[in-house]
Amino acid sequence: MKLRLARPWACYAAVFTALAFFVVDVALAHGVAEGDKGYIEETTGPQIGAFLYLGAKHMVTGYDHLLFLFGVIFFLYRLRDVLLYVSLFTLGHSITLLGGVLGDVPANAHLIDAVIGLSVVYKAFENMGGFERLGFHPDTRAAVMVFGLFHGFGLATKLQELALPQNGLVTNII
Repeated sequence: MKLRLARPWACYAAVFTALAFFVVDVALAHGVAEGDKGYIEETTGPQIGAFLYLGAKHMVTGYDHLLFLFGVIFFLYRLRDVLLYVSLFTLGHSITLLGGVLGDVPANAHLIDAVIGLSVVYKAFENMGGFERLGFHPDTRAAVMVFGLFHGFGLATKLQELALPQNGLVTNII
């Protein structure tokens, strides 16, 4: 006899929600390592190579980025589409990272992190056809860009806590 769930998507959504909040909480996704904090605060002038390394490290160790982008590209099979969506995410991330740090825009970091966790759940729900079942068809490109804005703002809130040197700041963040 085959067990059949009345609403399997609800079970999947619950599992992905729990996983997303657990992973984001454990990973401290937008935390900046102590050694990196010291380096960032002591650096003066443009240090393009070092900050490219720190940016790459942020992407690879940012489990929130990895989970969200994995969900975004999971069903894509053309390289052009993968590049488009990753670029939209990166553009959104960069806009709020720059604006948040340079404009010193205040925000509640916990609220931003909650939205970042929600982005992973949102993408899982979308990939499971949840929106189609509700008769709603969100613009996936717009959603990726908007969630990229929140992911970038999450990092900006962490960098705002540091004493950032102004000499070379724009070059290093870009």
